[in-house]
Amino acid sequence: MAQSLDDISRQLKKRHRKSARMKWLSMSALIAAGIFLLFFLADMLIKGMPAFQQAYIQVEVDYNERAAELPLAAVEADYRELVSRGYLRLIPGRMAEDDSLLGTTQTEWVLADDAVDQYLKGGKARLKDKQVAVIDRMVEEGRAELRFNTGFFTNGDSKLPEMAGLASAAIGSVLVLIVTLAFAFPVGVMTAVYLEEFAPDNRFTRFLEININNLAAIPSILFGLLGLAIFINFFGAPRSSALAGGLTLGLMTLPIIIITSRAALRAVPDSIRQAAYGVGATRWQTVRDHVLPLSMPGILTGSIIGLAQALGETAPLIIIGMIAYIPDAPGSFTQAATVLPAQIFTWAGMPESAYVERTAAGILVLLSVLITLNATAVYLRKKFEHRW
Repeated sequence: MAQSLDDISRQLKKRHRKSARMKWLSMSALIAAGIFLLFFLADMLIKGMPAFQQAYIQVEVDYNERAAELPLAAVEADYRELVSRGYLRLIPGRMAEDDSLLGTTQTEWVLADDAVDQYLKGGKARLKDKQVAVIDRMVEEGRAELRFNTGFFTNGDSKLPEMAGLASAAIGSVLVLIVTLAFAFPVGVMTAVYLEEFAPDNRFTRFLEININNLAAIPSILFGLLGLAIFINFFGAPRSSALAGGLTLGLMTLPIIIITSRAALRAVPDSIRQAAYGVGATRWQTVRDHVLPLSMPGILTGSIIGLAQALGETAPLIIIGMIAYIPDAPGSFTQAATVLPAQIFTWAGMPESAYVERTAAGILVLLSVLITLNATAVYLRKKFEHRW
């Protein structure tokens, strides 16, 4: 009997040691994941925060007749290479719009070249010694400074780093998400309602369930090939458009919405259904008036998380051509557009150092949008749970 108690004691101690090791390993994994996340966020903040500032310099702009044909002539020779070429290109247009500028000389704060911007931020800049001396003198005189980069949020993509922004990509992302939501949400929810509430349990429905689960796990780039074959080649949707991109991402999001909606419907107690049947309600009335409202928190949560995943996808959109250079925001669902992840991917391949900080800043903006969408999902779930 004493031997048996000793064996039991040793087994218990062994179990406790295993439990302690498992607890330590789990905590270590959690700490390691937190460290990697903090390192990633710190790296993005360090690299991306400078992009929210942009260099401006104060120069005299001579709106003479020659400047209408040669914008460089509007700025003194010592400052021409310090001013953004994008700003110089706007001078003839400004003179055409406002005749009163012709023949005048204005002292203006103008957008600086990206090399000047990098120099003022302490980065590597391809400037000559003479140009560095001019900039240092302008800084001492208060004629060169860093300001909040509003152009990063109001401009579209540009070949000039100092003028590149996220506006066109942000509007394209909104249009793509509208198409994705309009296509995937009703189709996904109705499919889940049919499979969970109306479909018979046979080989066909089991075959559908298996394939839906498989579609949720396949690589996203395959949905891009599917969207290219169906929506562009077969139905003739415009390539690189928000319509083609939204439908493609809708295909990718559809399995997620179906699976989460079925789980939400399944979580509704059967007593609700039985009570509705007991007072003479039909199956559709039971689903419409009782089951769907009670399952809506879970359905909305899964749908918003699916949309957040779609917002961060790049591979399917590359296949259908949404990686193109789009300087202007699309005005409709059929015009050429790009999205935030594709814009970030494009900037990451640029050689100029100014694009490095814009890439990191774009990632910060995209993360903020994704966190907002996930927070919205949590808020809606709590709100509907409290209501029902």
